Amino acid sequence: MVEKNDNNEELLHVLRHSTSHVMAEAVLQMFPDAKIAIGPSIKDGFYYDFDLPHPLTPDDLKEIEKRMKDIIKGKLPFVRRELSRAEALELFADQPYKLELIQDLPEGEAISIYTSGVFTDLCRGPHVENTSQLKWNAFELLSIAGAYWRGDENRPMLQRIYGTAWESKEDLRAYLDKLKEIEARDHRRLAQQLDLYSLHEEAGAGLVYWHPKGGRIRTLAEDFWRQEHFANGYEILYTPHIGKAWLWQTSGHLDFYNESMYSPMDIDGVDYYLKPMNCPFHILVYKTDTRSYRDLPLRWAEMGTVYRYERSGVLHGLLRVRGFTQDDAHHFCTPEQIEDEILFTLRFSLQIWKAFGFEDVHAYLATRPEKSVGEPARWDQATESLRKALITEGVEYEIDEGGGAFYGPKIDLKIRDALDREWQMTTIQFDFNLPERFDMVYVGEDGKEHRPYMVHRALLGSMERFFGVLIEHYGGAFPVWLSPVQAVMIPIADRHVEYARGVVAQLKAAGLRAEVDDSGDRMNAKIRKAQLQKVPYMLVVGDREMEAGRVAVRLRTEEDLGAMDVSDLIARVQGAVEAKKGL
Repeated sequence: MVEKNDNNEELLHVLRHSTSHVMAEAVLQMFPDAKIAIGPSIKDGFYYDFDLPHPLTPDDLKEIEKRMKDIIKGKLPFVRRELSRAEALELFADQPYKLELIQDLPEGEAISIYTSGVFTDLCRGPHVENTSQLKWNAFELLSIAGAYWRGDENRPMLQRIYGTAWESKEDLRAYLDKLKEIEARDHRRLAQQLDLYSLHEEAGAGLVYWHPKGGRIRTLAEDFWRQEHFANGYEILYTPHIGKAWLWQTSGHLDFYNESMYSPMDIDGVDYYLKPMNCPFHILVYKTDTRSYRDLPLRWAEMGTVYRYERSGVLHGLLRVRGFTQDDAHHFCTPEQIEDEILFTLRFSLQIWKAFGFEDVHAYLATRPEKSVGEPARWDQATESLRKALITEGVEYEIDEGGGAFYGPKIDLKIRDALDREWQMTTIQFDFNLPERFDMVYVGEDGKEHRPYMVHRALLGSMERFFGVLIEHYGGAFPVWLSPVQAVMIPIADRHVEYARGVVAQLKAAGLRAEVDDSGDRMNAKIRKAQLQKVPYMLVVGDREMEAGRVAVRLRTEEDLGAMDVSDLIARVQGAVEAKKGL
């Protein structure tokens, strides 16, 4: 497999960018009147957007690949040349998308082109020296998708061809195998197989309907979340789903976040908005009383459902929705408490992720952008407290220079799943803006009013997105503590059903989630069905087990544990639940 390092990533970037040019040349061979847009290198691959006379088909991709291989074998050089603006406009006179890009370039900026064979593209580069450095057997075109020009749904819809390219055919094969595993773990497919949730376009796009089994898993996750929050000094808040326009004007959302908010609803002649965030509501709770330095820090958390507008084209299963439950928390503290609070928040976040089976966590420390609010000294203190927390916990991190919000620096935590993919999940965010806007104060030891520090923390991010990641991480085979059904009793014949029901009653009395498959199917069909449902334990009972008062235990991994006393089985499952382990 390709080793991940900075030099190799740069080499792959150049290789993939060059391959996208080869693909564009092949497309123009097939469609000489095609209009070309952009073709960058992206993570693990590349794409190029085209305005074509008819929709592409899978057979077209095969033909494009064939032509690309011929171009690569031609050992054609990539030649760079700089043009004046007038020369560039003349060269691309019949390519409207390139003309627009040229016209948007700042006056005086160098305009460079690259030519390979008969294809010339507006491009900054760099590229490989010639096409022989691209392996004809180490690339593949993957898919066709629609893409609006410059991401604007009011602009032309183009056809985007995605591809991947590697240094060797072995690297390509390893990546394609990984893609197959990703497809097999796709949360949308598994959710249908396991009956976890559904989406109903006719009732509203991007809104999730949780089914009983999905609802059970979500309840288990939320119960654990609440239990851990209470045990670590948090209090739980519940706040409304709507608020008057005044609230969002004061918070600044109507100025800075309006495009992601839904249109107001008129209630008694006053505009109300669905909430896109929970933070202004928590501030109102803070302001219901006079707060002293002795009261701080306050740690308030909420599983609050929020609503944000997303374009229909970007909605994606549970990973991008319009209504979701965000596990918000807000810390209010004094300047002296901030380092301890940040360290606590980081440790707590890592602890929760570990419980859900994610131990590979990477952090990004986002610092002050050019445009910001708040005193420089506060920014320095806040940024340093974030840095110290990361160093103290030994968390690997990178600096995201200028990547903080205008209202404060932050830590972004990314988790790595079973397929070695990174997901941005947790954010620990300072906010110097809202305490000022809402005139938040506390009475200090000196008897004077002071402005508290405010920290936003979204740990799981949203229950919907988290659940989608969780499904794919485990491939639907959830650890025992999260499995909606932990054990299924499989009676071999009808005469064993009553005994099976008695065992299930014992399991339920011990707090286990169990059920009986008393259908008329054969035993092997019942076992197969339970495996497809990824039930951790299959408990087979026949005459021998019934006479001995035992169950024959099989795992979803197909391991046969043999006959076991019901009490021993209960102890095993309870131990796995307590340890948050798989089986």
